[in-house]
Amino acid sequence: MYYLGLDIGSSSTKAALVEIDSGKSIGVVQEPKQEMDIYAPKNGWAEQDPNDWWLHSCNAIKQLKKKYNITRAQIKGIGISYQMHGLVVINEAGKPLRKSIIWCDSRAVEIGNQAFKDIGGETCTSNLLNSPANFTASKLKWVKDNEPGIYKKIHKFMLPGDYIAYKLSNTINTTVSGLSEGILWNFKAGAVAQFLLDHYGIDGKLIPDIVKTFGFQSVVDKNGAKESGLSEGTPIYYRAGDQPNNALSLNVFNPGEVAATGGTSGVFYAVTDNLSVTECARVNNFSHVNYEKGKEARIGKLLCINGSGIQYRWLLNNLNVSSYDEMNHLASQVPIGSHGVCVIPFGNGAERMLNNKEIGTRITNINLNNHHRGHLCRAALEGIAFSFVYGMEILKSDGIQAKVVRAGNDNLFRSEIFTNTVATLIDQDIEIYNTTGAIGAARAAGLHKGDFESFGKSIMDNDFVMTYKPNKDKAPYLKAYTKWKQELELILNNS
Repeated sequence: MYYLGLDIGSSSTKAALVEIDSGKSIGVVQEPKQEMDIYAPKNGWAEQDPNDWWLHSCNAIKQLKKKYNITRAQIKGIGISYQMHGLVVINEAGKPLRKSIIWCDSRAVEIGNQAFKDIGGETCTSNLLNSPANFTASKLKWVKDNEPGIYKKIHKFMLPGDYIAYKLSNTINTTVSGLSEGILWNFKAGAVAQFLLDHYGIDGKLIPDIVKTFGFQSVVDKNGAKESGLSEGTPIYYRAGDQPNNALSLNVFNPGEVAATGGTSGVFYAVTDNLSVTECARVNNFSHVNYEKGKEARIGKLLCINGSGIQYRWLLNNLNVSSYDEMNHLASQVPIGSHGVCVIPFGNGAERMLNNKEIGTRITNINLNNHHRGHLCRAALEGIAFSFVYGMEILKSDGIQAKVVRAGNDNLFRSEIFTNTVATLIDQDIEIYNTTGAIGAARAAGLHKGDFESFGKSIMDNDFVMTYKPNKDKAPYLKAYTKWKQELELILNNS
């Protein structure tokens, strides 16, 4: 028997099956094969059709069943992971009233910033643990202000994962974790953030019913079964945003445990039990998947680095090399510090951890007689690694003391140079696991039983790859990082 995991991204939907008894991954499929389109009717906007997510989810489920010869009756539960911060609005008939305003859309930035000023920084940080910023609540306020005809027709608003669960079950609900990622949860009161709704003039009736992150949420109905290929009555047991889910996939639940992601963008997601916030301008704070009202807090502090893996991909596309392996080989021929070549890798828009400054990518100190492609490759890997180290320093200033760092076996963490550099400079082991968000969501469906110990054991038994330990000789890494940081601060001071 199996659990099904869905990971609803902005690039694609992934579906995974895991054995219930062992937690072993059977397989993962992706739909569509090419990246989904993002509609950008204006500069800085980003929208997707929620029904595209549903179509690709159904196709992925059918493909998964066919590929692994699994019947619908063998799937006994569903877990859902999804792109965070998106806004879906539906009418009473359950139809989307407009395309979803997704996570990377920036139209509501000023709405959130103004709310932070009007409500007061102390009120926001002590209750919301964040600025309203460009999150789901602010996006809904944008619809209210700019599309009043649509706003009047809204029956409920949802996050992307809520919509997929609704399409499966014809039941509308959400989670505390989901509300917190939309900056709609008051941590001090342990309730919906009514003061923010009042400030925005949003009717609280638009918020779906709240269900537990782990537990019986709804079941697949007749229409959901017909379209998805699942059995009617199959329970949905779990739902969470992609970054909390990635942490769950790496068995990160407790204070001091940190999940790291090194894809197109980079992320540190650190769990704490402390509700105090000192870095809300640079770090986001959400209820983690195991947060429960009235119990010891479990908060996920999310630090995002936009200019991360995209920098290395840009080099791949422009250096006349065939693969990341070739780039890593070229980099390995160059010593720590890249003979002075320095890459500041922030070329993917405004960086929240740099107080939303957009400084771009800078490549400095190139000697045209002595430096070659290998220096660029090494300097890029080091520059991205240094940005992670810089991010960890910010998290430490916000009260995080890392006890363990776990990372997926994705593109950046496959590089020994990158991972050794981070491990050495933060003086912390980095454990590598071969897992994905879809696999984590599938396993999490079993946590409705509450057995977190067995959940962690299944990850260690099935996914553990290796551990990178800090190098004993830290001096050359520290020298290179100090030089990089000086270059960064010179740019920041003049921008």
